[in-house]
Amino acid sequence: MYTFNRRGLLYVAAGSSAAIALAACSSGAPPTTTGTGSASGSTNANRQISQDAYDAVIKGGPVADDATVSASPWATKIKGAGFIKRGGTTTGAIFSLKDPTTGRVAGFDAGIGDLLAHYITGGTDVSKLTQVAQTTVDTRETMLQNNTVDIVVATYSITTARAQKISFAGPYYSSGDSIQVKADNTTIKSVTDLAGKKLVTESNSTAITAIQKFVPGNTPTLFADNDSCVAAVQQGRADAYVLDESILLGNAVKNTDLKVVGTPFTTDPYGVGVNKDDPAVKAFVNAFLQKIIDSGDWLKLWKATVGVYVEAAPTAPKIGSVPGS
Repeated sequence: MYTFNRRGLLYVAAGSSAAIALAACSSGAPPTTTGTGSASGSTNANRQISQDAYDAVIKGGPVADDATVSASPWATKIKGAGFIKRGGTTTGAIFSLKDPTTGRVAGFDAGIGDLLAHYITGGTDVSKLTQVAQTTVDTRETMLQNNTVDIVVATYSITTARAQKISFAGPYYSSGDSIQVKADNTTIKSVTDLAGKKLVTESNSTAITAIQKFVPGNTPTLFADNDSCVAAVQQGRADAYVLDESILLGNAVKNTDLKVVGTPFTTDPYGVGVNKDDPAVKAFVNAFLQKIIDSGDWLKLWKATVGVYVEAAPTAPKIGSVPGS
């Protein structure tokens, strides 16, 4: 079982939303939320992603026929290796976290990589479908360009600048800026409640612009890192913390005195990064993503991972709907 607790949970600051639903709480109780798509830390600390439920989703995913794989030199190489090389993280709460006891990695991003590997190879030993290479915001494009990895699935926001260096398939997920408050806060439920409130966010984050747009006249206090923003809310020096929802969800899982309220009020689409040299690779991955959306496997993966912590299931993003994807 993957238990997201104070000792075992870390998170990444690349972005991601709250929207996927095969609930696998160890307690069997339905997720408790505050607002649509929100996560309450007081209950999330006891929730777990079930390894069995996760593996069942992957093994139940579609498998490409021989003609589809053989038509793609990229996929043929992966099938020959028997696994896919995914650039990402193993410390991303809810999206790609390694269990220190078993060594298994699970989460929504991890699941996209595992489903793609299963689709290409037909393998059913989920533990061997993917090899994860650690990436950072500074190394992702380089690792794709030099073919160190086959794909990058790491809450990887689609941007024009990045799309000049690599290609994005997708989007496969949509996140955005959301709001974190103390668990006992009942006055802030959405962005419309932030007027006149003391806000914090990370310096150089896109949330600064979002606050300027949606909470005009409010100047947030800026901190260099996530932990400092969290502390400001916990200690009462700030009323709310605004940042990408995936990071805030991780905070809520880690800290029982925090919760995420409302739904994202901006849009941050995530894509599967691939090498730009062969456009056919992007087309292959896009076809795969469309297939798991149409088959319902995308939603099953959401339910088995993010949906353990978030009640409201999302609508899958439209493939190719974002410039650069």
